[in-house]
Amino acid sequence: MERLCGPDLPFWVANQTLHTERPDFPQCFQLSVLSWLPCIYLWAVTPIYLFYLKKNNRGYIMMSIMNRFKTVFGLLLWIVCWTDLFYTFHELQQGQSQPPIYFVTPLVLGMTMLLATFLIQFERLRGVQSSGVLFIFWFLSVLCAIVPFRSKILQASSQSEVTDKLRFTTFYFYFGLVVCELILSCFNEKPPLFSNVVTDPNPCPETTAGFLSTLTFWWFTGLAMKGYKMPLEAKDLWSLNQRDSSKVTVTKLLKEWEKELAKGKSEQNVSSQAVFSKPPPSSNNHVGGGGGGDESSPEEVEVLLSNQKADRRQPSFLRALVRAFGPYFLIGSGFKLMQDVITFVNPQLLRMLISFTKQKGVPDWWGYSLAFLMFFTAFLQTLILHHHFQYCFVTGMNVRTAIIGAIYRKALVITNAAKRSSTVGEVVNLMSVDAQRFMDLTTFLNMLWSAPLQIILALYFLWQNLGPSVLAGVAVMIMLIPLNAVIAMKTRAFQVEMMQHKDARIKLMNEILNGIKVLKLYAWENSFKEKVLAIRQKELNVLRKTAYLGALSTMAWTSAPFLVALTTFAVFVSVDEKNILDAEKAFVSLSLFNILRFPLNMLPQVISSMVQASVSQKRIQNFLSHDELDSDAVDRQNPSTEFSVTVVNGKFTWAKEDPPVLSNINVMVPQGSLLAVVGHVGCGKSSLISALLGEMEKLEGEISIRGSVAYVPQQAWIQNASLRDNILFGNSYNEQKYRCVLEACALTPDLEVLPGGDMTEIGEKGINLSGGQRQRVSLARALYSDADVYLLDDPLSAVDSHVAKHIFDNLIGPEGALKGKTRILVTHGITFLPQVDNIMVMVEGRVSEMGSHQDLLKQNGAFAEFLRNYALEDIIEEEEDEAIDELIEEEELFPDDTLSNHTDMVDNEPMINEARRSFIRQISIISVDGENPRSRSVRRHGCSTKRPVSEHQEKKKPQEREKLIQAETAETGRVKLQVYLEYAKAVGVLLSVFICFLYACQSAASIGGNIWLSQWTNDASNNRTQENVQMRVGVYAALGIAQGLLVVMSSFTLAMGNIGATRKLHANMLSNKLHTPQSFFDTTPLGRVINRFSKDVYVIDEALPSTVQMLLFTFFVSLSTMIVIISSTPIFAVVIAPLALIYIFVQRFYVATSRQLKRLESISRSPIYSHFSETVTGCSVIRAYGRNSAFVLMSDMKVDENQKSYYPGIVSNRWLGVRIEFIGNCIVLFAALFAVTGKENLNPGLVGLSVSYALQVTMSLNWMVRMSSDLENNIVAVERVKEYSETKTEAPWEVEDKKPPPEWPTVGNVQFHDYSVRYREGLDLVLKKLTLSVKGGEKIGIVGRTGAGKSSMTLCLFRLLEAAAGEITIDEVKISEIGLHDLRSKLTIIPQEPVLFSGSLRMNLDPFDTYSDEELWKALTHSHLHKFVNNQPAKLELECSEGGENLSVGQRQLVCLARALLRKTRILILDEATAAIDLETDDLIQSTIRTQFEDCTVFTIAHRLNTIMDYTRVLVLDKGQIAEFDTPANLLSQKGIFYGMAKDAGLTQ
Repeated sequence: MERLCGPDLPFWVANQTLHTERPDFPQCFQLSVLSWLPCIYLWAVTPIYLFYLKKNNRGYIMMSIMNRFKTVFGLLLWIVCWTDLFYTFHELQQGQSQPPIYFVTPLVLGMTMLLATFLIQFERLRGVQSSGVLFIFWFLSVLCAIVPFRSKILQASSQSEVTDKLRFTTFYFYFGLVVCELILSCFNEKPPLFSNVVTDPNPCPETTAGFLSTLTFWWFTGLAMKGYKMPLEAKDLWSLNQRDSSKVTVTKLLKEWEKELAKGKSEQNVSSQAVFSKPPPSSNNHVGGGGGGDESSPEEVEVLLSNQKADRRQPSFLRALVRAFGPYFLIGSGFKLMQDVITFVNPQLLRMLISFTKQKGVPDWWGYSLAFLMFFTAFLQTLILHHHFQYCFVTGMNVRTAIIGAIYRKALVITNAAKRSSTVGEVVNLMSVDAQRFMDLTTFLNMLWSAPLQIILALYFLWQNLGPSVLAGVAVMIMLIPLNAVIAMKTRAFQVEMMQHKDARIKLMNEILNGIKVLKLYAWENSFKEKVLAIRQKELNVLRKTAYLGALSTMAWTSAPFLVALTTFAVFVSVDEKNILDAEKAFVSLSLFNILRFPLNMLPQVISSMVQASVSQKRIQNFLSHDELDSDAVDRQNPSTEFSVTVVNGKFTWAKEDPPVLSNINVMVPQGSLLAVVGHVGCGKSSLISALLGEMEKLEGEISIRGSVAYVPQQAWIQNASLRDNILFGNSYNEQKYRCVLEACALTPDLEVLPGGDMTEIGEKGINLSGGQRQRVSLARALYSDADVYLLDDPLSAVDSHVAKHIFDNLIGPEGALKGKTRILVTHGITFLPQVDNIMVMVEGRVSEMGSHQDLLKQNGAFAEFLRNYALEDIIEEEEDEAIDELIEEEELFPDDTLSNHTDMVDNEPMINEARRSFIRQISIISVDGENPRSRSVRRHGCSTKRPVSEHQEKKKPQEREKLIQAETAETGRVKLQVYLEYAKAVGVLLSVFICFLYACQSAASIGGNIWLSQWTNDASNNRTQENVQMRVGVYAALGIAQGLLVVMSSFTLAMGNIGATRKLHANMLSNKLHTPQSFFDTTPLGRVINRFSKDVYVIDEALPSTVQMLLFTFFVSLSTMIVIISSTPIFAVVIAPLALIYIFVQRFYVATSRQLKRLESISRSPIYSHFSETVTGCSVIRAYGRNSAFVLMSDMKVDENQKSYYPGIVSNRWLGVRIEFIGNCIVLFAALFAVTGKENLNPGLVGLSVSYALQVTMSLNWMVRMSSDLENNIVAVERVKEYSETKTEAPWEVEDKKPPPEWPTVGNVQFHDYSVRYREGLDLVLKKLTLSVKGGEKIGIVGRTGAGKSSMTLCLFRLLEAAAGEITIDEVKISEIGLHDLRSKLTIIPQEPVLFSGSLRMNLDPFDTYSDEELWKALTHSHLHKFVNNQPAKLELECSEGGENLSVGQRQLVCLARALLRKTRILILDEATAAIDLETDDLIQSTIRTQFEDCTVFTIAHRLNTIMDYTRVLVLDKGQIAEFDTPANLLSQKGIFYGMAKDAGLTQ
């Protein structure tokens, strides 16, 4: 430095700088270090920055006024700097030689200013809107120029005149220009030209945000404001950034994954060359027909086909992930490294601050600069930390998107064998759970290296501070790690157990709600309530155990730093007399221990989540490595022959290792002919269709199909979309063609009944269409697609016979819409066989014969036998058909009655039926409900001949009809105080207060311990250290242990209080739901009720208590910090008010926005999974129509839609973090400042205490806001559970003073007296003024058209519907006065759908265990189940699966009969099953009833008239009124309605 500055200008003068009240830097230091710092920075960064700009070109920006100013200022700065340079040369000529520094500095500065000006322009050409590099440069320049700015003024004021006028002037010019540049660089340029930003309606402001805005996440503020003013909606969200969209991320991952596969493949090729006999496939099959953007190499498909067992390197999914997303993630890791290092600056500054307060007579500015330095490092740390989080979370989000996309694409092309190994549920789990695990892992993956680094650094500084005594503290920490690990393991085990109980409970609840009607009819609610509560009790017991563990781990977490400090300090003072614990050592060590706490607790978590993620990684890898379908199994390119479908020597199997299902298949179908495939059940008809679609493994032979294919599966596959979309299936809409299609498929009448016509939204799996309608929609889709070859897999079995006839004639048959196309029809109906071109008969997977109808009849082979088997059934059907045709002619009711035909209505899903049947009289309104998009509808049916409805009434109708399914109310806005009070009440008011008191005590103990420590450290300055070491250590220990015990108590009391509350809330909701009238279940989707029992109860059980605990904890930590700082420096109270205001302000903004974002995120999440499971079930249809790529796009859109609300959610946390931590940093600043100002009256212990408390407060402030937001989200669950515990209930189950005698009813007389009833308030009457009386022992048949009120009569007897007027009496007892259970347990019903519950057969017959074994066996004997049950190894303990799936429908019906035989009451109601039941079972039931119930009163709702021809009397209902009531013989002779029905049924001539 001597050389540069010369001997006159010293580089450093201690007296002039440090030890003076008015410090100043020497001239030489100013000219060299301060001037060069910004220059060195800029020159160092430029090469890297230029390289970056070359890579990222965003198009150029037009020259703006601002840009011109920046450039001009840059050039002026260069001129100003070089003016100095030339002036120095000028002086040299004058003979005044200046030191070399006067040449070097202006030269360097000038060059740097030119570089800066060049960068300004270069950035403009590269489309950079706001430059971080230059901002930092100008900021540094201003910072460095402030010192000479001040010192030049000081010099000028101390001397009479300015010596060096020119340099004085140029410097101030320079300073002004640099400040201008700094101000200008804060603003943004306009977006570049020709950029694609403009196309986006609502672009994310992040892309155009300036440097400062990006740094502090200021660009998010707009959304926060919007969310605060009104609840956010999906349309307010920004579009997803291009780099986060599925299109980019999935492609990136799949590219890497394909490289991995190719690598594994090439290594395997080396190991076994001779395996491949087959040439590589020409086209590839990754995204359907090569349609997707990402073609995989042909080799990949080949490796999937040759399922090699040779040992080869497994393609690693992890490697692919790392390659795809690693680089971006590493930027985040870089930030983390910086943050880790900066963390350790503050304890050092604290040490300097404490030693500063000890020294007397040192200049004050030391203290102030220390305070500002602390603030500055804390602030820097905040910014860096949140940018690290931002990078991690975005990576996590991208990983999730990519994994979901990859799994979706794979699921579309895996083989059936592979599909068998992973069920739909498992694959959905891969998407939801496993992808989520990866996402969670990325957020703190960096802790893997960062935690050890932090621990090492902290130990190093502690060793410097306290020497070897630190090891004692470290030993304690290490001992706590296994404790934490054990607790974590245990907790996980408990969680698994919890999940099992929860699943069992939800499954049971699901069954109860599905069969709620049956429970009510049998009066079985109590037995099932007990079962649910028993499971719930187990669940709560596990919860209690978890609470014990939770209390322990909380103690370990809060007391760890204290225990460590205690052991360290105790060892430190007792090892050596000379060791004195003073404030510096104590508080610096404390703040270091606090830093240590975080990494030590995080390590076990990171490791456990790594273990989970590795399991997930294996599962995903296995799934993605499954075999794919061979896209070349079916040859589509073969135009030579006149046959449009040929199979030669086909041999097919479902999985390579299975025996072939079809063998020796030879089929040739001429162009434009209709081939029917018939055969017994299970002979391979559907498999043949699958083989033609290429869904099966081809072992040998050739298949070729000419042209495009349309496919109608046996079980219709319906998407959750509008009816029109289901039919168009991605083709363009053509009005005329569309109308023809609807006509041919007999869908036109249905449209008139659906509320929205063809725009009606169809629920999942076509839930609001009957089986027949679904099948017709499926046919319409095929017809509309206008393909060349039609594969129809038994489409006519699901529709009624007359509709089947219509469809065959208008669509499939020789005169139908498809004539001239090639059609292959699998069928069971033999009626149509004479009209087809060819018939192919299959027997056990082979073609047994083939030819036209005539040929085959002559051969008298398998086909003739088949006809003989099926002829019987068909004749019956034929008769029904004719009858129906007559009906239609008579009544001209074509639109309504085709629909109301019974078969169409009975369906295999009981819950839909339930709703459908009970609400047949209502028009349906489908509402899409927020939580689960299940909707149902019921059709309006015509009741008799033409409806005389005047125009006027028609218009009124829509207003009168209320919605069938009420939309669920989603909460918006703030949660009312009332809800918190409800929760507190459920916990117990006294208990709630006591819990808060315990938390307060715990904080008090903690403060006490630290104040004691600061007193102890003051002993050092008063030289009274040795006297009472024992006492000091003892009291410190006592306070700490008290704190630990209080922590355990408080967290445990809280958990117990919560368990009490959740038990109460659940029990109330359950008992209310079992007491709720039937009408509630008809208008509320089950999913919604189940959701309350699963999701909301889970939230109250598990999420809520932890949130409350964290909130209380952070609240008291923040509070105690304020108290400590105020008590040591009372003036701090002044600052608290403004800071608190800002805090509350930010908190309100954040909570409002984040709450809505979470809601939007969860709403948009379920469509991803429901669309996925829909796709998996329908993938054969999707592939047949070649719509793979369209579905992949749809899935991507849904994922992107979800990420659109997830991304702002991440950013909102960063936004909040930066702002709240800024407040925390201000607290640090003021605590330190006031400590410096009041240094005279403060002892070092108190300074250490207040500042070390302030350093801790930022985290708890941040978490407090997050927790209060979570609490608002979670407390809603209490509100929702509460809402369902307070719905209107039905009449009481037992009325004590009106109990009927136990043997009632003895005779069984039933009287209806002017009886009317309606389904719900505001609907029309269903039964109008019925009056009739039935004597004991009579057998009454009830008949009438659909919708005449037959079922309603039974519901009235059981009081599932309460009377609107009039009354029913049974044996002189008015049924409306007695309790429901007293009534229902005395009546017996055999319901239409047999409902069984999962459990033993005994439980299904006798849930209350009231009957002995032999009574049960007797009932089984009479109901013809004896033989079946006896053959089961478990006998009466035979497990019935959910819904009785493992029994046939007939057997289920017999179980219901056995139930009736067991109860054997005086009155039996038999609601006859429509079509689900076979004739045989029906006869069994009828004969049993005739023998076993001969002395009882029997009401039978009949669909088949022959069953009631011998009854005492028949009641004919019409439009809810009695039309005829007499003996069957009399009614037939009257030639009324009954006669007409009998004639239709062929029972009379």
